[in-house]
Amino acid sequence: MAKFDCNWCGKCCQSFGEFIKIERQLTDRDYYCRYGITNELFLVHVQPDFADEIAEDFEETGGKDPDHRGCFFSRKNPEGKGFACAVYPTRPTICRDFQCYRMLIHHHASGETRGRVIGINELKTHDEVLVSIWSEKIAHLPHPIQTKHDQVQHTHGPGGHDIHGHDSHILAHIQDIHHTDDHEWLNNVITILEAHGYRGDPVED
Repeated sequence: MAKFDCNWCGKCCQSFGEFIKIERQLTDRDYYCRYGITNELFLVHVQPDFADEIAEDFEETGGKDPDHRGCFFSRKNPEGKGFACAVYPTRPTICRDFQCYRMLIHHHASGETRGRVIGINELKTHDEVLVSIWSEKIAHLPHPIQTKHDQVQHTHGPGGHDIHGHDSHILAHIQDIHHTDDHEWLNNVITILEAHGYRGDPVED
């Protein structure tokens, strides 16, 4: 299986990070927070490299994200490109479980990575042959997570957060639907890819 490799893009922090709210400051490095969708209450501890910055921003803003990053604890990565999490060791369950792609697709002959499966069953690729295979052979396969999601009633009021605008992988975690339910779907996808000269490599949970 492939190992998930984060590229520090920060998109997950912008997406479901907007639902992480600080409820109370305990010390200049400890905060009680709540994840608004699942209602999970959790304690975070700010890492030393970010302690002064977070404390100053909290004093100025009261815990509102100063740069509209989504999550108050998402900060520029001091060691390189992208963004880092200031509370990574104590991050909440939603962040611990999240992986922004769940399968790599390689071309058998060349071994090159040709695509990624994100969310429940969305393909990201520039390989036109792979796009055709996916749309003709795979996209229509029934998926247990999507089936369960469709059974949940949704209300979308004007001006409210449209949960459907978030990555479908996030939806799965929000509704406590886990990928352990979809081994049969993954196996079917891998079999179809193999028959057309590609190798599906699921990411480790």
